[in-house]
Amino acid sequence: MSSLSLINQPSIVRKLKGIKAFVTLLFDESGNLEPVWELSNSLVDSRSFQLAIATMIKNPEVANILAERYIAPPHDLAALLQYPPDSLGYTYASQMQELGLQTIEAGIEINSDTSYVENRWQQTHDIWHIITGFDTSQIGEIGLQAFYLAQFQLPLASLLIANALIAVTVWQPQTLSLLLMAIARGWEMGKNAKPLIAQKWEEAWEKPVAVWRKELNVQPVNAGEFTFS
Repeated sequence: MSSLSLINQPSIVRKLKGIKAFVTLLFDESGNLEPVWELSNSLVDSRSFQLAIATMIKNPEVANILAERYIAPPHDLAALLQYPPDSLGYTYASQMQELGLQTIEAGIEINSDTSYVENRWQQTHDIWHIITGFDTSQIGEIGLQAFYLAQFQLPLASLLIANALIAVTVWQPQTLSLLLMAIARGWEMGKNAKPLIAQKWEEAWEKPVAVWRKELNVQPVNAGEFTFS
């Protein structure tokens, strides 16, 4: 089911699907992302997302990009591999290729500030991984969600963090301390960094990742920092 079809469902249906998705994520170890999208899309018209927007627009940079509704064309990974090895474009495309990931095109109808933010964070999610240094492991993903939460109170982020805390406490208690450290690290990093949601990454693919990080005041996670051993 596409993100757009989920968004177009009646609000109560989406909320019920969101609850089901939250429970599914507690037990699903397959890595299937469909429950994540269902949970996320169930929150687009929520009060929590509206309050997040109200906070976001206090920042002029964020207010400007929300007003513009900037959305870039689909990311062409083959073209991005032609950029210099230290560039964001090359780093992003090579990492996506290495992990066997496809670019995310949410396909959400943009008719509000919340739907715009939902669309944009999905389109650029894997870029945020690169800028912050959080990997795509379970703990790395939750560390990035803490970064999202600190930056703009994304409702999905708080629910995914809550879900991970429950799941780890029940199923993998030996990793709880590591998860908590990743959450704390992501939160601190997100509070100190400039707003990533306001960036037009696609207009500066050639810029080195190190320069992006310096300009945005991001102190990235080191490789393997939250690897459980």
